[in-house]
Amino acid sequence: MNTYKNHFIEIEKQILSKYASLSCNTKGRDYPISEDNLRTEYQRDRDRIIHSKAFRRLKHKTQVFLAPDGDHYRTRLTHTLEVSQIARTIAKALRLNEDLVEAIALGHDLGHTPFGHAGEKKLNELVDGGFEHAKQSLRVVELLEHDGQGLNLTYEVREGIVSHNQPFTNTPVTLEGEIIKYADRFAYINHDIEDAIFADILSEDKLPKDICDVLGHTKGERINTMITDIVNTSFDKPYINMSKPIFEATFALHDFMYKNIYTNSCAKADEPKAVAMLEQIFDYYMKNPNQMPQYYQTLLDTYKIDRVVADYVSSFTDQYCVRKFEELFIPSFWKK
Repeated sequence: MNTYKNHFIEIEKQILSKYASLSCNTKGRDYPISEDNLRTEYQRDRDRIIHSKAFRRLKHKTQVFLAPDGDHYRTRLTHTLEVSQIARTIAKALRLNEDLVEAIALGHDLGHTPFGHAGEKKLNELVDGGFEHAKQSLRVVELLEHDGQGLNLTYEVREGIVSHNQPFTNTPVTLEGEIIKYADRFAYINHDIEDAIFADILSEDKLPKDICDVLGHTKGERINTMITDIVNTSFDKPYINMSKPIFEATFALHDFMYKNIYTNSCAKADEPKAVAMLEQIFDYYMKNPNQMPQYYQTLLDTYKIDRVVADYVSSFTDQYCVRKFEELFIPSFWKK
């Protein structure tokens, strides 16, 4: 049967690199779904992620700045969209599967906690076996969405999601998944610089000059340098890589941001308060699991209580976490 889907599949075969992941060669889903005559399997995964509750919640989850006073700071959602765009640009230039890259990018942070990496670090301390947002993102798409049905995504998308935060010595099974690891870092290094400048806790002239001389002196120049380098280094190769000087400059800039913004700035001033709220809420549900929504209570038959409480609490947006804290711990007559 000649369908739009088959048309896209033939286009993939004709124009994509021999190293690309063709949608017709997917290892498939955990359980079969009805045929779609319009979209390839990776396009369907992209749409399933976009229409998920977890994706919508990203708009109210912290990227770096907690509840910033302003409309122009990044959230976890805008970060996700920037990762997607950078990754798609790289994939298109390398003739890899842009649909697969987009699906992985849109799903890579679905498991992030409220209050960014501070929330993740706290849950990692509280949960037996630890808590990592990449693994939680996989748990979201495999189990937690649709009240236990998950999103039933293809193997390649799920593997790319869980692999995006691993060390660069650990390679995902697809080149498209490997792209996300770079695109994620390209995005957050550069947009976090812009947010920090907007917040008046950093200025362009405070960035290391030797690094900027290599990468560029504006956000656009730096992102363009990183993308161009990875394309030039990886074109028609069975791997994704950067040249040594650009790689070293990129990660030197990351180290600068880690020391000056991620761990030592007013951007983090309220994190102890936010983390304390999260910890108290976690402790409350550990002692009162019957107060969680019914679906999470059903998970207690299969999973340990701390893991299920983490499933519930990690789904909170920043705003909902604050409201839940007020509901649980602040007398109503004290509320304004």
